[in-house]
Amino acid sequence: MAPCMTVRRPPPPQMRLPLQAEDGVRAQDLVIGDSNRAAAERLDGWPDGLVPVLALYGPPGCGKSRLAARWAERTGAVPLHGAEAALIDPLELEGRPVLLDDAQDADDETLFHLFNLARAPGGALLLVAQTPPANWRAALPDLRSRLDATPALAIETPDDAVLEAMLRGRFAQRAITPSDDLIAYLLRRIDRSAQAAADIVDRLHADPRPATRATARLLLNDPG
Repeated sequence: MAPCMTVRRPPPPQMRLPLQAEDGVRAQDLVIGDSNRAAAERLDGWPDGLVPVLALYGPPGCGKSRLAARWAERTGAVPLHGAEAALIDPLELEGRPVLLDDAQDADDETLFHLFNLARAPGGALLLVAQTPPANWRAALPDLRSRLDATPALAIETPDDAVLEAMLRGRFAQRAITPSDDLIAYLLRRIDRSAQAAADIVDRLHADPRPATRATARLLLNDPG
């Protein structure tokens, strides 16, 4: 009788952490100005062993994701994103700082688990959203109380220093060296957001005319 052979099955693959920061959001692109200085200084000294969870909030394009990315880079935090956070095994996050962007989109159970993990040694949770946690919906009473008690750091609309850095960074990506006159003009004419900065630079790059103040005036339909 032929000997019985034991078939060894390969171990199941370990779940990876595929959730990354949003494309184009880099910690090194961050510029500190009046609009984000207080939040940046608080994050520079956190986690501090006293507060396990913080929230960072502000309008679209204010630079909160870049500030959060700098914190994650410094602390080695695991980056998660919105509802996708439910795909991660909580055991893989135990004892590690976690960055949750678009945090208001995560389900109640996931948020509750992340709050609990943040209290373990080595844990911390940074929640990033457009509004403070006290404004989010939550059906779980225990989660509601945690959200209401979470300290929240506000980032305001980008000031001139931050918006100028956004513009120059986008121009550099397009291999364009803008004049100071063009930068000064755009600071007065475009919406104060990263998206507005990206849009006007992309339009100037696509236009066959030189990237000058005069061209920008035409693209923005500015009568002068």
